[in-house]
Amino acid sequence: MSTPPSLLGAERTDGSSVQIGALVPLTRPGWVGAGRHLLAGLELAVRDVNDSGGIGGRPLELLVRDTAADPHRAAAAVDELAQLGVAALAGEYHSVVARAAAARADALGLPFLCSSAVLDALTEHPTQWVARLAPAQSHGWRIYADFLLGAGHSRIAVAAEPSVYWASGARILRDHLAPRGGTVVELDVRALTPTDVCDELVADRATALLLLVGHPEPAVSIVRSVRRDQRLAEIMIGAPAGQPEFPEWASSLGDDGAAIPFLRYLPERLGPLGARVEAALRERLPEAPSFVAFEGYDTVTVLADLLRSHGVDRARTAELWPRVAVEGTRGQIRFSRTPGISVWQWAWPPVQVVDRDPAEPGRFRTLHARGSRSGGG
Repeated sequence: MSTPPSLLGAERTDGSSVQIGALVPLTRPGWVGAGRHLLAGLELAVRDVNDSGGIGGRPLELLVRDTAADPHRAAAAVDELAQLGVAALAGEYHSVVARAAAARADALGLPFLCSSAVLDALTEHPTQWVARLAPAQSHGWRIYADFLLGAGHSRIAVAAEPSVYWASGARILRDHLAPRGGTVVELDVRALTPTDVCDELVADRATALLLLVGHPEPAVSIVRSVRRDQRLAEIMIGAPAGQPEFPEWASSLGDDGAAIPFLRYLPERLGPLGARVEAALRERLPEAPSFVAFEGYDTVTVLADLLRSHGVDRARTAELWPRVAVEGTRGQIRFSRTPGISVWQWAWPPVQVVDRDPAEPGRFRTLHARGSRSGGG
């Protein structure tokens, strides 16, 4: 259930520290790269909180649990952390896992600030116990759909795996594009080889293929097949879920992984706080920090502000989501009730559509942006 002791640190149970439970995918089949960045942001923020006096003079401590992209494992971790007496929960990257964690947090009356999962229906009914930093999928993916239309793409194919998250994404795209003259054709990758996908793209006369699939497979094989098919030399490949953000993408695909637009939740320019955090994250990570690392940092920053101001009572914390006004790395964070969203939501973080520059795959190009002119101060 738990991550190794080297990752957890010494877990105090004598009341000398204020504890936050952290849910992070650190082993396969979870997206380990995303989990590593999320944990780096969480840990850096804890260090900064403790350097500035902790929580009323008590150190803040993370109790980290590896979810491994397993909803059942995450739910069990929430139960364990609640029994250990954590003041709140933080983290998680995978939407289906975060949904399971949110359901347990709601049932147990444990505040949960979700860092990175975007599925709109994070809980089945409105709850006071859960808040979220990442933008809802419907918000970000509509922005991506607008980018597609602006780039001249109205015949869209999606290579999709079965999951609640991918099905939700395909529905959002279809509902947003159809009134604007766009069409979305779904290709079931369970029934099609990468070569079959190429044949379907030619037959459908699609101008864009979106990867609603996991990494490394089948995403890597599909990209390689499309890049090598001369019939598809003009097709755009896209990955709205953000697969190209992480170094594993570039190392798996090299030049083939460039020019694949994806969603990224960063401002065009970081403010002073964001720039300082970026520099510190670079010291902790072997590569440039992703937006997920900033989400982790902002999560602890918000929770620490609540705990410092109003104590560690769980019910009191849950009551105060609408009163949050915290400067994060990417702008001022406030939570509100948003139509169609069952949790307290930051509406909205900055959203970009970016890709890796074909001339320099280690560099990102901003293709489209909304609400992201400046970062936190």
